[in-house]
Amino acid sequence: MTKKSKGGKEDKTAIETKSKSVSGKSQKQKKPVEKEEELIQESGTDSDYDGDSLSGSLNSDDFDSDIFESEDDVTQGGTEEDGGDGESSQDELLDHEGSIDSEDGDDGSEQIDSDNIEEEDGSDEASDRDEAVEESDSSEDEVAPRNTVGDVPLNWYKDEKHIGYDITGKKITKKERQDKLDSFLASMDDSKNWRKIIDDYNDEEVELTKEESKMVRRLLKGQAPHADFDPYADYVDWFKWTDAIHPLSSAPEPKRRFIPSIWEAKKVVKLVRRIRMGLIKVKKPEEEPEEGPVPYLLWDALTSDQKNKHLTYIPPPKLKLPGHEESYNPSLEYIPTEEEKASYELMFEEDRPKLIPTRFTCLRSIPAYENALKESFERCLDLYLCPRIRKKRINIDPESLKPKLPSRKDLRPYPNSCYLEYKGHTGAVTSISTDSSGQWIASGSTDGSVRIWEVETGRCLKVWQFDEAIKFVAWNPLSSLPVLAIAMGRDLFFLNTELGNDEEQEVIKEMFHSGNIPEPEASVAAIVTWLSDELYGGIKIRHFKNISSIDWHRKGDYLSTVMASGETRGVVLHQLSKKKTQRLPFKIRGLPVCTLFHPSLSYIFVATRKDVRVYNLLKTGLATKKLETGMREISSMAIHPGGDNLIVGSKEGKMCWFDMDLSSKPYKTLKNHPKDITNVAVHRSYPLFASCSEDSTAYVFHGKVYNDLNQNPLIVPLEILRGHSIKGGVLDCKFHPRQPWLFTAGADSIIKLYCH
Repeated sequence: MTKKSKGGKEDKTAIETKSKSVSGKSQKQKKPVEKEEELIQESGTDSDYDGDSLSGSLNSDDFDSDIFESEDDVTQGGTEEDGGDGESSQDELLDHEGSIDSEDGDDGSEQIDSDNIEEEDGSDEASDRDEAVEESDSSEDEVAPRNTVGDVPLNWYKDEKHIGYDITGKKITKKERQDKLDSFLASMDDSKNWRKIIDDYNDEEVELTKEESKMVRRLLKGQAPHADFDPYADYVDWFKWTDAIHPLSSAPEPKRRFIPSIWEAKKVVKLVRRIRMGLIKVKKPEEEPEEGPVPYLLWDALTSDQKNKHLTYIPPPKLKLPGHEESYNPSLEYIPTEEEKASYELMFEEDRPKLIPTRFTCLRSIPAYENALKESFERCLDLYLCPRIRKKRINIDPESLKPKLPSRKDLRPYPNSCYLEYKGHTGAVTSISTDSSGQWIASGSTDGSVRIWEVETGRCLKVWQFDEAIKFVAWNPLSSLPVLAIAMGRDLFFLNTELGNDEEQEVIKEMFHSGNIPEPEASVAAIVTWLSDELYGGIKIRHFKNISSIDWHRKGDYLSTVMASGETRGVVLHQLSKKKTQRLPFKIRGLPVCTLFHPSLSYIFVATRKDVRVYNLLKTGLATKKLETGMREISSMAIHPGGDNLIVGSKEGKMCWFDMDLSSKPYKTLKNHPKDITNVAVHRSYPLFASCSEDSTAYVFHGKVYNDLNQNPLIVPLEILRGHSIKGGVLDCKFHPRQPWLFTAGADSIIKLYCH
């Protein structure tokens, strides 16, 4: 072994002196060394060995071939001075190589005579050993000393300061462990701290290498430790079948293979006796059912007792016996004349006789019967389809089958009579809308005028005149923002109603200032254009298609616009405060009819002609729910204030109630109107909803939704409101926000208020 340190020669002389002392020992002293060597081999590559309390260590790495090649000089020098004594084992020599590390320190002799040193100097020895390892270039010196506790339960030393004893009987002190705070800080500072584990037997912290961590992962997955191991290797047939000269076994067949077994015969006799005594029960083989249906007599399936009772048994229908008409030689009075035969052709097939009598002179001239096969088939049908059991009829009162509904008196208040009429429009009133306070109502007509009425008095407060027919009007839901949205043709107007206080008017004027309109985005530039309305001082949004419906968001800043002919671009959202327009973040399937915002969540309901889809505005993608109406074409919809129930009206006079927590199909389908339903409405606070139709009527219903999910909603029809002219019908209906009142707008240019 070559040394780069200054004390290389001294190390060599120390090894020679140690080898001489080892050769003089007796054979009895070799036995504990051999036992120690067996313990080292059992513990594997990570086992420890401390010899005579020296600072050197011994493990499986010390037996590598490259180490022995580098230590040839030391081992040869030791054997020459021993005088050729070959009985000294190499393990004993390696056991005392730790003296090399001790001599590299300040005082080697003090470390050899360590029996007189106290246990408290364990920390000083550890520091000396670390310095010796740093100074030495040998591969053995780089390995830290390890504990040699052996196969001893560690719980014996749980409450002690030491972890065991070495070979010389000296206590091995425990190392100080980090507390939880220090270990947490170390894990945050060191990214490789998760690889460090505590070796309890050696009382040291070991860092796993990448190869070891990969091996652990493979073991946890139930795979082989080494990646290059193939558990499904191809089978190698090592036997040479073609070149075999001699058979595998040429022994003759034994005689017992040709003679019946005596012991088997005795066993069979024993089993037969137990079966005869009844101790063993043999299962009878089950009969396999025949393939195909088992034929049976259809009319003889009932027992004779049932036939005798004559209560439920019906005998099979009997064939009609042949009469004079079926005779081959009937009397002359039964043979019809030519006029009678012509009259048979004019009769219905049911009244026409099935057989016309014909006369034959002899049996040989009688032909085969034409309807023989047909009558046989009809006979089989009579036997098959005729009832065979008489069922008793249960007398049930039809009134008892009707559901028990509460009395209408118990469901008051609800609108039942016309209290006030608002007259002033010259054309059909197409849309109405009430403000959040319930004091004012706005209406739009085909004459191009928009009017604001006082609800309690019927006084017309304000009038705006436009060139086109008004399609839709909607009041902003915020009381602090009295803005009215008006849809006509391709234009959407936002008008200031001037009903708020001075502060609210200043906010509205600042919002409607024309200089605050930004440039539209490229994705919506071809769909809408924001303009200023110089005539009434508002804002105008021009769309690329005609507007059919609008709806305000509950916060009063967003407004949805529906263009029925816009297809995938038919629904857009406008933000009034920022004067910004954006498309929906999902693709609409079908032609849109109308939209609704959820009263409390960020959902939007988009109704196409046949379905209603619910989309989440915060997520892009498919619809969260699809409601199947089963109608021909949807005309309108309204949502319950709770948000879990939806009412959909159609152009075939049907109205569907959806309980979205229950199913995606209608809970109830109401067929009341004979003509198209124009609009449906739900009251904000009272359990009321209504529908209006082109038949000039409005139906009022009681619809109560319970907090108990196990109880279905209660739907009771209350009143049919009439009063509008038959021509055109009722085009719109809205509830008062606070009172149980209903407003209806008719094609006769009159708005009616119905109260309780």
